[in-house]
Amino acid sequence: MPQPPGPDPRPLTGEPLALDLLNTRWIGADGPRDLLESESGLAIWLNSEQVRTHTGPLAPPVGRATLDRLLETRRALEALTAAATRRVAAEPATAAALNEALSHGRIRRTLGPDGLPESAVELDDPAWGPAWLAADNWLHLVADRPDRIRPCANHTCVLHFYDISKNGTRRWCSMAGCGNRAKAQRHYARRTGA
Repeated sequence: MPQPPGPDPRPLTGEPLALDLLNTRWIGADGPRDLLESESGLAIWLNSEQVRTHTGPLAPPVGRATLDRLLETRRALEALTAAATRRVAAEPATAAALNEALSHGRIRRTLGPDGLPESAVELDDPAWGPAWLAADNWLHLVADRPDRIRPCANHTCVLHFYDISKNGTRRWCSMAGCGNRAKAQRHYARRTGA
């Protein structure tokens, strides 16, 4: 895999892979940003620690096919996340879009030479690798704790997170960013009586 053209510019990284894919869109100081608007952005995302942890030896190709498949899957995940946030069922077309990504791979389980179980991802096309892994990760998140998949409480923020706090009360994508801004706004409002 080629080296990325620079560091990952996103304000929130390290979320589960499905949400990390959603967080390739964010609002920067200069307006909306999209890391996946180009193949160089794709290279940055594929080289991020979160993605490399999941893809391992799959080494997905950096190219238009991989990018297009990721964008399709991201659209499905955006719709699924919006439905989950509203606690409504997703549209059948949205589920079909995610299932399309999932149809291009599978986990093959075998008994290894040491007598222990082994698992390997098999794909019909390596370009589907990152999209398939993100879709598979979504299934794990909704099977485990779907109520912990959340958008940032800042109405101008488009980032998502998986709340792993003990009491499940996380509200912000990050306390350093949106959480701090909310505190500052509340403080200003109290001081000015606004």
